[in-house]
Amino acid sequence: MTKRKAAVLVAGSWGTALATVLADNDFDVTLWSRNTVQADEINKEHRNHKFLTDAILPVAITATTDIGQAVKEAELVLFVAPSAAMREVAKLAAPHISKEALCVHATKGFESGSLKRMTTILGEELNCDPDRLVVLSGPSHAEEVVRRQPTTVVVASACQESAEKAQDAFITPYFRVYTNPDVIGVEVAGAIKNIIALGAGLTDGLGFGDNAKAALLTRGLAEISRLGTAMGANPLTFAGLAGVGDLIVTGTSKHSRNWRAGSMLAEGLPLEQVLSKMGMVVEGVRTTSAARELSSRYDVVMPITEQLYSVLFENKAPRTAVEDLMGRGRTHEMEEVAGSWGLHQSNPPLI
Repeated sequence: MTKRKAAVLVAGSWGTALATVLADNDFDVTLWSRNTVQADEINKEHRNHKFLTDAILPVAITATTDIGQAVKEAELVLFVAPSAAMREVAKLAAPHISKEALCVHATKGFESGSLKRMTTILGEELNCDPDRLVVLSGPSHAEEVVRRQPTTVVVASACQESAEKAQDAFITPYFRVYTNPDVIGVEVAGAIKNIIALGAGLTDGLGFGDNAKAALLTRGLAEISRLGTAMGANPLTFAGLAGVGDLIVTGTSKHSRNWRAGSMLAEGLPLEQVLSKMGMVVEGVRTTSAARELSSRYDVVMPITEQLYSVLFENKAPRTAVEDLMGRGRTHEMEEVAGSWGLHQSNPPLI
């Protein structure tokens, strides 16, 4: 019996972990990499040492530097390129992708400049039916998925059939997959939670304790919900796996690149040095700039995002940023409560 074929673009930690899930689900998986040394290592040693040091990859996973070869005859193409590279990768892959292929992405961020979501970019570059596009998101560290530790995620699509096809492709005994029709909410939640995770790492690095982090995560979720609903998302999405679930795992774990970057910023390291030490893309940095622009476009108050922008790009001291958040004008926890009491709310939300 011929095995199903999937392609994964690109061979970073998350792409490699999801390739393992697909291989465990009886796919022949081709990972695409620009790096010949990395592709050879995957093919000969079944390792991707730079990104997942100790993992032994299934033999059903192979690698290539030829993107056309990677996606040829693939019934599922998974895009896991950094947000800054998504358009370029989609352009390279587009001529080779089957019209019947299901196109899934698992990237959390916005395109710089245009502020577009990843499904929008894929729709433009692949010139495909939007019903074939799916986003995969949720609380998931690559380091745990590749070790087959229990993980639960969500797939979202405008088309129920496509969401269910993605669900069937990825669901395994250790990787549970739910479906959701709210593409906007899932993408916004996945992107903005990286900003809040930066802030969580920063507060931990400053030694502010669990109380401060709990407040930051909770009010961060309010910012995510505020922007997402303004962009057309379903508010219920933010109470689910793509929202609070992903926020918890990214804002509390040392596996999280964004948490680690925030912790290093708290030590006083400049952003350039932090990114150099990380050696991997920290999506929350670019997303902070994009979210700040989106908050202005949609007239949404996002004080945590605003303070992190000042830390990242305006050399504001992390401790001062936290103090400024705590010192904002008093207000109600829920924006609607003032109306319920018949009061006028003159101040924006605290944090």
